[in-house]
Amino acid sequence: MIIFATSDKGGTGRSVTSSNLAYRHALQGYDVCYLDFDFGSPTSGAIFDLPEALAGVQEGGLHSYLIDGAPEPRRLNVWAESQRETLRNRPAGAGRLTLLPGDVGRGEFSSQPGIVERCVTLFQRLDEEYDLIMVDLSAGRSYATEIVLAATQNKALRDIVARWLVFHRWTRQHIITASGLVYGRHGIIETGGHLGHDPQSLREAIRFVRTAVLDPSAPDQAGLRPEQLAWLDVCNKRLQELAANKGVGRLTMIGEVPLDPVLQWQEQLLSNDDVWLHRTANERTVVAFEELSKKIVDENAWVRL
Repeated sequence: MIIFATSDKGGTGRSVTSSNLAYRHALQGYDVCYLDFDFGSPTSGAIFDLPEALAGVQEGGLHSYLIDGAPEPRRLNVWAESQRETLRNRPAGAGRLTLLPGDVGRGEFSSQPGIVERCVTLFQRLDEEYDLIMVDLSAGRSYATEIVLAATQNKALRDIVARWLVFHRWTRQHIITASGLVYGRHGIIETGGHLGHDPQSLREAIRFVRTAVLDPSAPDQAGLRPEQLAWLDVCNKRLQELAANKGVGRLTMIGEVPLDPVLQWQEQLLSNDDVWLHRTANERTVVAFEELSKKIVDENAWVRL
């Protein structure tokens, strides 16, 4: 299965959330490969604490493979190469966790035929080796999105399940822009249709993930005044109505991630030690990652109510 992670705006938590989903899925015993298709800013190596790839690798990354025609892109074993102690040793029963980084200093590039063909070949190879391929796309109506839409329409990939997660924060602006990215002019559905996808099938393969969602009932919000809690309740109801009207409501949502100080200040993978040993992360955030990592591969979670 291939999961494409995208968002219309930066700062949605797309990369840190999708990285944590890949990490949690690997902990469940599955082999997971994470592709950094954020070609203008390939910094997922920083989330995995890979010193060699904090902003991409010097050579041999996805840019070298897709643009220059290198035989294979670099693969980094997160368990073996992370400098973070809790990640360095592969836990018992965990599957492989591999990062394919971009190249340092290379930018976005258009979907030329040769690039799309190499993308198709890459997805084919990885699908044979891994249970889950997570592809972190550049934000917005990007070349990366166009490349993968063209690639997944290729007959060589039609038997591989491909799905989309669209990340957005729980604000008016983010709800509107997330809706536009999917349903609007030159959005995912329209662009996919021009490239040969069936628009309805593509629509059914897209779900939304809310990030940095404030829960007024959480213990760390205990200091809020009654007037503030009432105001938050009114705001939340308005956002729910807007999301429903924009096609981003409960019927198309697959999960949400609560606001967590660790993720706001330090984009990183949240380990169990961060919750129960160091007590820096909130348990409900890790639980949300755990549940969402299971739902994205659950057929029932992709059936609309």
